[in-house]
Amino acid sequence: MLKIGIVGLPNVGKSTLFKALTKKKVDISNYPFCTIDPNIGVVEVPDERLNALAKAFPRPKVIPPVIEFVDIAGLVKDAHKGQGLGNQFLAHIREVDAILEVVRFFEKEDVAHVEQDINPQRDIEILERELIAKDLETIEKRLNKLSKQIKSQDKEVEKEYQLLLRLKESLGEGKKMIDLKLEEKEKAIIKDLFLLTAKPILYVYNVKGGNFTIPKELADKNHVVLDVKLEEELGEMPKAEIQELGLKSKISQVIKKAYQLLDLIIFFTMNENEIRAWEIKKGTKAPQAGGKIHSDFEEKFIRCEVIQWDKLIEAGSWQKAKEKGLINIAGKDYVVQDGDVIYFII
Repeated sequence: MLKIGIVGLPNVGKSTLFKALTKKKVDISNYPFCTIDPNIGVVEVPDERLNALAKAFPRPKVIPPVIEFVDIAGLVKDAHKGQGLGNQFLAHIREVDAILEVVRFFEKEDVAHVEQDINPQRDIEILERELIAKDLETIEKRLNKLSKQIKSQDKEVEKEYQLLLRLKESLGEGKKMIDLKLEEKEKAIIKDLFLLTAKPILYVYNVKGGNFTIPKELADKNHVVLDVKLEEELGEMPKAEIQELGLKSKISQVIKKAYQLLDLIIFFTMNENEIRAWEIKKGTKAPQAGGKIHSDFEEKFIRCEVIQWDKLIEAGSWQKAKEKGLINIAGKDYVVQDGDVIYFII
């Protein structure tokens, strides 16, 4: 299951966002470090295509894609040195696939800011510096270990050593791993280091009402603007009341963007019992997509039948789609497209 870590400085709205996302009761008291052990919640990824398929072809089970959100303890400056709950914070980030950083834009006198004033750019830079510092520490440890093996003249050791020296220099210049153009072979070499700055980040700019200005340097980042407190309140209100007040939740934007953050697409499978959505990396070929369902579908793959979800609904059934020539027969080199409905043949 995909895992997204919700991070940020204390009192920026992390746990409130977690509650709005997961509808799960968590401690959102107004004081730093109220979130000590990470809260975890599983959230469905909204997909109108799955809903449309389920309506057109009713089945006992409809299984959507899901994300696991982890509400991680608040970060403070010098977390990499153990300040606050820094060691726990950085350890929990190591375990997630991507980062969702809540950045505070709102002013509220009774909700203290750990840095004493509201400055979104500074808060983002604090997190970046902490992640970079931790990665530098991780790389330094590996370099020390490799330096003892370098005399063996092992080419693989030498290759890793030189790569890590280059990465250390880039991190020292304030560059994150995700922004470096590494080759796939180089990514494989450092994979087991679980570098924090290699993780993609989605920023949630937490505003209050319509009174906010997003500076250009922050507007260029991958972000969602959200009144997090309002989203929490909407999550507790009956749908009829929300409609009556003319309000609309934007929480699904966060879920969808978090999903897209990892360059994922969805394909669907159907049988007499269920319709199911499966997530895969963009560019995945048919056998590997089948492997998400069962290893046999990859190892014994012969071919698959493919149709886009809307074409299937339009046809009315799989058989009618076949009769109209809308079903494509695809082999091992077929690259699965977002929205494909696939029947695997082994």
